[in-house]
Amino acid sequence: MLREGEGAAPAGMGRRGTDTGVLGVIERGDVLVMGSSVREVTRSGEPPSAVRQSVGANAIEIDARGRVLMPGFVDCHTHACWGGGDLARADEWEMKLADRTYQEIAAAGGGIRSTVRATREASVGELACDLIGRADRMARLGTTTLEVKTGYGLTLEHELKMLEAIGQAENYVAGTLAPTALLGHAIDPEAGSSARFVDETIERTLPAVSRAAMSGLSDQGPLRSLAVDAFCESGIGAWSVEDTVRLLSAAKALGHPVRVHADQFTSLGMIGHAVRMGARSVDHLEASTDADLRLLGGSTTFGVGLPICGLHLDGRYARLGELARHGGRVCIATNFNPGSAPSPSMPLAIALAVRFCGLSVEQALVAATLNPAILLGYADRGYIAAGARADLLLLREPDERVLAYELGDNPVDMVIAGGERLE
Repeated sequence: MLREGEGAAPAGMGRRGTDTGVLGVIERGDVLVMGSSVREVTRSGEPPSAVRQSVGANAIEIDARGRVLMPGFVDCHTHACWGGGDLARADEWEMKLADRTYQEIAAAGGGIRSTVRATREASVGELACDLIGRADRMARLGTTTLEVKTGYGLTLEHELKMLEAIGQAENYVAGTLAPTALLGHAIDPEAGSSARFVDETIERTLPAVSRAAMSGLSDQGPLRSLAVDAFCESGIGAWSVEDTVRLLSAAKALGHPVRVHADQFTSLGMIGHAVRMGARSVDHLEASTDADLRLLGGSTTFGVGLPICGLHLDGRYARLGELARHGGRVCIATNFNPGSAPSPSMPLAIALAVRFCGLSVEQALVAATLNPAILLGYADRGYIAAGARADLLLLREPDERVLAYELGDNPVDMVIAGGERLE
């Protein structure tokens, strides 16, 4: 399924509007993988090409027995690098169960700030080791490309430390890690004043992170496409609209693509600014108005829904089906983090998006594979065709609806990342 060029726009453009739910399914076919790439896709019964014949007895044959073969998931929004362990904020969760709101917990020093403290105390090696373990769990659930944000450092020293940890972890994971510099995650309460911290971030931290990215971090080499992100919200220590626009405008001037968390709790008008500056994505969207969704739907900016966050926090979900009806480019992601979305499961995100975000099963699959790959700048994955990266999933069932229908199980039977089978 999701074969390039069948029934919709080419993969390099992503899918939008009514094209979002077009999968291009081949009912019975064969896929030839050589090295890290797909070399050939044929329908069963077609004569094998010279390439396939030349493989001969050296080939390893996997019989799918009629089950679904599909592209690996691309999780385009996570905070999977953090310190303090996987249960670091379980106490806050119990506070939530006692009817304390997310905003109240944050105001009491919890929320993002508690993870900032734990991340600052962790070493690069500790952060990298924890991230490797989380990425492995995600891979076994089908995620072969994983965006990972910084943002729990806040200061220049600790943001660079997080980027280095992500770079180190990249060498030990089965799939691909795509770093994002979330420099506008929260206002550092130790900075003295909000204005001083914002100025420091824009005038010192951003240029230094940009220079480090261009010169190469760890073994990753130059990160010329490193995206810069910010969390724009009201009343919880996040960035204001004005300050977010300043940060992202400065990042664009340095050549970085930009993204923004917006409309999680409040529609503040950030979508309009994001569209005008050509942001790669606006993520969350739970509080977006009809006007917000129409504006976003008519733009080239992706809308990213994070339904696990709605499940864990407050039962509010982005209206992604409405965004698609307005012509939007839709993605879904886990938002995996220790506070608001403690789950690494893209199958769960798909199941919730179909139940609560207004997407069909087909739309949710495109939003979990092809579209997020394009958002992250990868034109070689999220679909199955000659030349694509061999990131493939074999499901347990012959029907892709298992991904949305089941809850709590792992419907992925086999994962192939870059041509290598995950054992």
